[in-house]
Amino acid sequence: MKKRSASIVGCAMAMVVAACAGAPKPATAPSTASAAARGEISLVPLPASLERASGGFTISDRTVLAVVTQDQAAQRVAQQLADLIRRSTGIAIPRNTDAGATGEGRIVLRLDEQQKTLGAEGYELTIGPQSLLLVAPTAAGLFYGVQTIRQLLPPASEYQAVYYDKPQPVALPALTIRDQPRYEWRGAMLDVARHFFTVEEVQRYVDLLALHKINRLHLHLADDQGWRIEIKKWPDLTTKGGTSEVGGTPGGFYTQAQYAQLVAYAADRFVTIVPEIDMPGHTNAALSSYAELNCSGTAPAPRFDTEVGYSSLCVDKEVTYRFIDDLVSEIAAMTPGAYFHAGGDEVKTLTPAQYKAFVERVQTIVQKHGKQMIGWDEIAATTLLPSSIVQHWRPDASKGEVARAPKLILSPADRAYVDMKYDEQTALGLKWASLISVQRAYDWDPARIVADAPAGAVLGVEAALWSETAAALRDVEFLAFPRLAAIAEIGWTPQERRSWGSFRQRLGAQGPRWTALGINFYHAPDIPWVR
Repeated sequence: MKKRSASIVGCAMAMVVAACAGAPKPATAPSTASAAARGEISLVPLPASLERASGGFTISDRTVLAVVTQDQAAQRVAQQLADLIRRSTGIAIPRNTDAGATGEGRIVLRLDEQQKTLGAEGYELTIGPQSLLLVAPTAAGLFYGVQTIRQLLPPASEYQAVYYDKPQPVALPALTIRDQPRYEWRGAMLDVARHFFTVEEVQRYVDLLALHKINRLHLHLADDQGWRIEIKKWPDLTTKGGTSEVGGTPGGFYTQAQYAQLVAYAADRFVTIVPEIDMPGHTNAALSSYAELNCSGTAPAPRFDTEVGYSSLCVDKEVTYRFIDDLVSEIAAMTPGAYFHAGGDEVKTLTPAQYKAFVERVQTIVQKHGKQMIGWDEIAATTLLPSSIVQHWRPDASKGEVARAPKLILSPADRAYVDMKYDEQTALGLKWASLISVQRAYDWDPARIVADAPAGAVLGVEAALWSETAAALRDVEFLAFPRLAAIAEIGWTPQERRSWGSFRQRLGAQGPRWTALGINFYHAPDIPWVR
């Protein structure tokens, strides 16, 4: 397994964030009021409903945190909030389970299953002069409410090693937020096949997704250049196919234990891992590992370039389907989420009949192992099971075919492929789909992309990041941010609440927080960044 230098994620470490970002030590100039309390509420994504009130709530050394539930997931959310408060104020806030806890002020987190109108991920946050009350029907809703509170706290709270000589009270604005997402699927895809990223790097990415209320991490685990997941029945996939990546540098792979670690880490942050093994094309790493998967019976050499469309499993051999059954079985057993992504894109070496037969057989294999198959929009030309999902990516794909899909995820490449260049001067990224400015990434409505899709067919949106030009996590961050925040708001906020003018102002206000987090974000010139 490949080990990448820890310096790649060094800026995420508290001891080096200030050095990497050029930021002052946060404790040197603390504020007793957050920016939000001073009248600047700049939340991303924007809540469905927000009403201001007069006054505010001060977190001090007399504040108590009450968690009115024994639910373990909710208890973990409460601990995260306590950690954020400690870093904001220097106060280790006491916790209990009594909603009537006394003191100068109280923060109450409560699960209320009767709040069904909030849906599975909604919450209600009420901040008044004496209390802060966060109520949700599920622990996920509490988690997203805490992410909102997090953005109301001073950006210095993001420094892991912030130090105060004495407690520093923090004031939050009086308000009421009633919030829930527009779409259930708010995703980000990370290509770990063309360039490999370690467990720690992917965990870092999960943390950044969760901050922006993204709830799916789609991992592209295999492609022509590398195979990244251990399959015990086919060990050469990693011992051979896992040793390469774009450019000829060493690749890497996740053991099954490491993959399980990733899945659990993401689940604690209410992010579902969606594994993808692209097939029948984009398979040179598998073909070079096992000769019998090739129609010729001869294994090709590994590939380190970025060409597409030349490879395919031998779809007329039964060993191919035994191979697929084995890998789906092992990955499904490690993945609690409901989904298995089978790719299906850019297949140029099969006839339409061969491709159709392959996709329709693979979806039954996926279903047999208890998962819903997802595929790129080329699979829309086949006969799909009611449980299968089409991920729309080609702007010129047949909208008639795509509209017939049982369910849809929208990732239009000219809007949501965040590996594209921002403009002609951008050093990283490609531009075959489009140059994608932050405004272009933000200014589109999923409901208009496939206009003839039945009501309820669109599950949501996903930002895709292919890693041809992203060799390190800082490259991923540069390409993803700030555009990932734009896609996050598209997935969360009601369309009628969104506007580019509002978003660019609220996005600019994230600058100090992202700097404190050590994010290597692109300072888009059309965003009024707060320094």
